Amino acid sequence: MTGYLWAALSIVLVSVAQLSMRWAMVQLPAVSDITLLWQAMRALTPGALALGAGLAAYVLSTLCWVMALHRIRLSRAYPLLSLSYILVWGAALWLPGLQERFSWEALGGVTLIFIGIVLISWPSSR
Repeated sequence: MTGYLWAALSIVLVSVAQLSMRWAMVQLPAVSDITLLWQAMRALTPGALALGAGLAAYVLSTLCWVMALHRIRLSRAYPLLSLSYILVWGAALWLPGLQERFSWEALGGVTLIFIGIVLISWPSSR
């Protein structure tokens, strides 16, 4: 597997992790009520399962990232992580249950991230 495939897999996994953990935090009781939270976790409610899946996706993403860094330079790989911000924002707008609303400010930020990725990743003339 090439380094860029490992990096892409890491980006997808970290995006899935962020989305599942966001959904889990909406579903689970507040942390301030530790008894209810513990009961929800022990009962393996959908929120608890989503939290566990998100944490597992973060671990797998880290392993993929290590594999990617063994194959490509950090200066090439690191900007790719910003793609996760774009994926998470787009998915949060599209997926039901995440209650993300479109805003021009967020679109501007995503556009700046994308331009930055293109400029950093642009092949040099050397």
